[in-house]
This record gives sequence, structure tokens and C-alpha cells, in this order.
Amino acid sequence: MSTAAQERSQSESDAMRERLRALIQERSVLRGTFTLASGVTSSVFFDLKRTALDAEGMRLIGVALAERLAGDPARYLGGLELGAVPVIMAAGLATGRHALIIRKSSKDHGTRKLIEGAFEPGAEVTVIEDVTTTGGSALAAVKVLRDAGCRVARVVTVVDRLQGAEAAFTAAGLAFDALYTRHDFGL
Repeated sequence: MSTAAQERSQSESDAMRERLRALIQERSVLRGTFTLASGVTSSVFFDLKRTALDAEGMRLIGVALAERLAGDPARYLGGLELGAVPVIMAAGLATGRHALIIRKSSKDHGTRKLIEGAFEPGAEVTVIEDVTTTGGSALAAVKVLRDAGCRVARVVTVVDRLQGAEAAFTAAGLAFDALYTRHDFGL
């Protein structure tokens, strides 16, 4: 690729990343009093589903995650229901990778599986999250996947609240990457 083409490609990537940041800021940054999944109370809530379930937001999240996952050897993307589901689907479509959805608890009927999606033991999985705070949801997904014989080495999130997730992932032997942090939204 020529230098001019590389610069144009980088410029387009930067513009899409900024558009996604603006969409998240506009649609998904809510103010009030919220109890997060971690149990922490916060005056700001990132409701990423409001962006990830929107056609433009879904496309932009998929493209941004595809760029971030370039070179990642995992054939599967997995995450805990419900917040990670639209993000995983967007990334799966953009990358051509298979999706695995991890249930918080097994159903009391049907197959009673904790993992939805076809995979074989030993499968390499990158865990995808919409928002991380302490990392608890992603670590729960990692545990279920590892218990099923999968290899998980990395967690990628759309937004990191910078409240301990990275340290928790490091302690669990996981690499961690975030598209944005709360600072990208002036918080």
C-alpha cells in the first residue's frame, strides 16, 4: 500500500473512531444514580446497548473491534449475556469469527448449556465486553469458557471505566485492551 493510501486509510479509521466516540457520548452516556454490575454506585452509566443496537453504531463498533482484533489468533469471540451480545455480534460479522454467548446461569429446560454456539474444546476465544468496571463479568465468562476447555488469553472492551478491570485481568493472566476509557468522554 502506498504512503498516500496508508494515510487515507488511517484518516478514515480515525474519522470512524471519532464518529463512534461521538455516538457513544450522545446515546450511551447517562447521568443519574446507578448501581453497576460490580455493585458500585455511580453518577454515570454507559448504556452501550443504546449504541450497539443502532445500525450505525453496530457497524462502527464492528469495524473498530475488527481493527483492534487484527492479528489476534482467536477464531471465537465470547462474552457474558446481555451487554456483550450485540458487541460480539458486530465484531463477529466484521471479522468473520464465530460467536459464543455465555449465559449467567443455565436454563432449566432444553440443553441447559452455559455456552451458546458451536465450538470444540481447545478453541481459542477472545472475550469481548461492552463496558468494564472491575472486570467481574468478563472474568465470569472466562471461567465458564476455561471450564469448558477453551483457551482464553485476552479481553477486549469497548469502554473501560478504569475502576480495576485491567489489574483483575492481569492477575488472571489475561491481556486487556479497550477501544475507549472514561477519559475519552470527559469523565
